[in-house]
Amino acid sequence: MALRAGTICASVATSMASFAAQGLAFVSLPFFIETVLQRDPVQTGFLIAPWAIVVAAGAPLAGRLSERVPPGLMGGIGLLLLSAGLLSLSGLTSASSTAAIVWRMALCGLGFALFQSPNLNALMSAAPPERSGSASGMVAMARLNGQALGAALVALCFGLAGASGPVRALQLGAALAALAALASSARLVVARHGAGH
Repeated sequence: MALRAGTICASVATSMASFAAQGLAFVSLPFFIETVLQRDPVQTGFLIAPWAIVVAAGAPLAGRLSERVPPGLMGGIGLLLLSAGLLSLSGLTSASSTAAIVWRMALCGLGFALFQSPNLNALMSAAPPERSGSASGMVAMARLNGQALGAALVALCFGLAGASGPVRALQLGAALAALAALASSARLVVARHGAGH
């Protein structure tokens, strides 16, 4: 089995941008929910939970679908859903209902679930078995660097935007998720180009 460098590069870029978007969201959401949506700390914890619950519930289904649907397409759709969820969250106010928050959180979780399993499968499948350790290291590197970048960008948003920092961080997360969707869809071009040779 040959090393598919183009698929690996696109998968790593997708992973890094998407985990940066997730990092932006996870660090800024507690501040957003407490200061912008005016919920108490206990409510904040419960309101963030739907994201994680939907990821956990959706990951097995996404894993099965990733065997039938090209990962570039499935990851792109998932990341567009994540982008839409983050953008719609950023528009909420203290008058927004709990249901309005919950379904947006669930949308973000669904989007991330649709991306994560296919992306991991694509990256690991692009390397020959003897290089699987290196591929696994690239997965971890992309995840950790993306999360660190996301956290740093939250600090930048808070420093530049002050009280509206949490909103700006969610909007930046939406932009990064959309960028990750483009990187994911690039794998469709890479796969088509590879099939032509």
